[in-house]
Amino acid sequence: MSANQATTSGRVTLRRDLAFNGVKVFSATMVADRDQLGEKVSEWMARNSDLKVTDIVVTQSSDEAFHCIAITLFYWEEP
Repeated sequence: MSANQATTSGRVTLRRDLAFNGVKVFSATMVADRDQLGEKVSEWMARNSDLKVTDIVVTQSSDEAFHCIAITLFYWEEP
């Protein structure tokens, strides 16, 4: 299936109880990188424990040759 034929969808979450003022995106297309993506997210969260993660969105996209995983963290950083 070509990228033009793929079905796409999106999500917007608007919740007053999940405010955020920062976003961090982790993504990978290569198999080895995808396998380590969770560890990279965990490492970043440990190094930035002063930030309050308010939401996490995992997205998968593909075309004929590539598969991409993205993990998006929305967080609150005290001003």
